[in-house]
Amino acid sequence: MNQILAASRVYVTKEIRRKQKFYKITFTLSVITLIILLTYYVFAEKRRDDQEAISQEILTQLSQTQDSTIIPDATLMIDLSSGETQEINAEELEYDVEDDGSSSSNPTGNGSSSTRHSGTVKTKSGKNYTSEAIFSYPRLNINYPVLDKTSTYLLTVSLNKYWGPAPNEVGNYCIVGHNYTSGKMFGKLKNAQKGDEVKLTDVKTYTTVTYKIYDIYVIEPTDVSCTSQLTNGKRELTLLTCTNHGKQRLCLKCREV
Repeated sequence: MNQILAASRVYVTKEIRRKQKFYKITFTLSVITLIILLTYYVFAEKRRDDQEAISQEILTQLSQTQDSTIIPDATLMIDLSSGETQEINAEELEYDVEDDGSSSSNPTGNGSSSTRHSGTVKTKSGKNYTSEAIFSYPRLNINYPVLDKTSTYLLTVSLNKYWGPAPNEVGNYCIVGHNYTSGKMFGKLKNAQKGDEVKLTDVKTYTTVTYKIYDIYVIEPTDVSCTSQLTNGKRELTLLTCTNHGKQRLCLKCREV
């Protein structure tokens, strides 16, 4: 009996107790780390949802003002503060829609009847955002405003213009967006197919051009050849997003139908 008790005491050694304590601490730290990661994920998703709400708010405001201001293709008579009148051709008149729905100046660029909008809207947060276009990919249900420049912050809000001419002009209009696993922004582009149609609407004239995807490929982050403006006189779109865990870029080339 004494031998059995002695063997039991020898078996539960200080080393074993140390290991047991180590395993308990490791398990506790693992649980804490898991909780931290889950909390971070929840807050990150909440932040992305908030940014998505801002993007859709911008989109809604742009859509609501689509038909708010029409410039006739005619000579306009403007009453000046002096009480005089001045004859101004619609092609020379600057015109756009401010946040309160009133109108001010912005060039039309053509003599036909068209809708004019500044592209700048104020969100509920009080912050102004300026968009150049609205991008739509009907089959994948992607619909976002394209903000007029690119920055780390603006990329969290919506799609950004990366390079190129004004929307729907001859050249290569390049759009960049985050690839979120939730499918937000350009998260669905991995499901794109050649032959799919996408649309780009210029928010200053609300003219829409349809493009068809003709090439899909992956490039290195340092490869900017896809932004080339040599389009042989055609109107093109280039869509860019991250892939392979951010190590490379997915590139979709589109050409006017």
